[in-house]
Amino acid sequence: MVTDTKKDKTELGNYFIANYPPFSFWKKDKVGAIQEAFETIPAEDVPLGLYLHIPFCRKRCKFCYFRVYTDVNAAAIQEYVDSLASEIELLATKRAIEGRTIRFVYFGGGTPSYLAAKQLRGLVERLRQHINWDDAEEVTFECEPGTLSESKLEALKEIGVTRLSLGVENFSDAVLEENGRAHLSGEIYRAWDWIKAIGFDQVNIDLISGMVGETQENWEDCVQRTIDLAPDSVTIYQMELPYNTRYANELSILNQPGSVADWSTKRRWVEEAFAALEKAGYHVGSAYTAVKDSKKTGFLYRDNLWHGADLLGTGVASFGHLSGVHYQNVDGLENYQGMLAEKKLPLGRALPINAEEALIREMILQMKLGWLDAGYFRQKFGREIFSDFAEEFGEITQSGYGSIDGDRLQLNRDGLLRVDSMLPPFFLPEHRADRYT
Repeated sequence: MVTDTKKDKTELGNYFIANYPPFSFWKKDKVGAIQEAFETIPAEDVPLGLYLHIPFCRKRCKFCYFRVYTDVNAAAIQEYVDSLASEIELLATKRAIEGRTIRFVYFGGGTPSYLAAKQLRGLVERLRQHINWDDAEEVTFECEPGTLSESKLEALKEIGVTRLSLGVENFSDAVLEENGRAHLSGEIYRAWDWIKAIGFDQVNIDLISGMVGETQENWEDCVQRTIDLAPDSVTIYQMELPYNTRYANELSILNQPGSVADWSTKRRWVEEAFAALEKAGYHVGSAYTAVKDSKKTGFLYRDNLWHGADLLGTGVASFGHLSGVHYQNVDGLENYQGMLAEKKLPLGRALPINAEEALIREMILQMKLGWLDAGYFRQKFGREIFSDFAEEFGEITQSGYGSIDGDRLQLNRDGLLRVDSMLPPFFLPEHRADRYT
């Protein structure tokens, strides 16, 4: 039977699978592979996206393990923005990038909305001198409510943001403060009034199920408040306690009764949220998302990446993928900015993947949508996934988490809510014991 990769109790570590092979297999001595890929004309019809990492935050959340910086002054931020623009300028000259249309753009972090409106306009103006995203189908921008102002939101609209993602996480001030979030509930509602008045094509609200201090009553209140705001989409993650976080250094938190919900409780809360959202007219589109109108509302960044698109990962410690090669930029601002000052791409580690790894990558990521089409993999890879991975898919169906009918695997709700725990068996043997770092 398929079982969770962890005990029901929430322990330290990551459960969310974002890529394949695991990041721990990406190595510095493989950087030559991505340098070569940048100088090679890519295959035709492969979509290209752009990710821009803005690593600044007002505070570091206690559960955050990303590369972020706090208490940074305006001059240092501008220096980073200048370096980011320089990186784009270098990339634009590469054979693999030159002349290609940017199909989707994602400003992530950190907190992209930490930047001032003037800095945002200046950055985008410089970027557009070297790359063209006028025809991008989606431009996503992550926001922390307390960093927003009416003028900043107007600037986001002006630079072409189509999907605003608001990191609400929870509506309880006590829970927000306990988990180290920078904003409080009043800032959510203040920002929401501005957002609705200005108008964006899509507005997404992020929630986290099972934050430290979460209760059943509070969770139900968070879900109802979200429904009352009526965003175009809602993203819900289950709380994890990664290594290299403040909570990881406060091990006593794991032994305080009721402080951290167990996995079955978190899954139940997400199920209850999905049920309430469906009753309110939403459609569940993946293990983490519900959308109000699936014909008008999408997650193009996600869907393109999960179907093998190229991605320019720019900014300190950012991740990218090009022509079958995974890569990550160097870690640390000084190193990142120093390499760009020398007109060098700030590449830190890489991993070229073979056809089998590419197949597994797309298969496990697309499974997070709750279904798979075997015909897609037959056409793209020349493989019969249900027979080639008969044992692994058999575990899913025999455990009652999904069914196969012809070319379609369909996960039920129980399977969807635990999908990340069902993915490692599909890994190649050498990758199963080593997870994400």
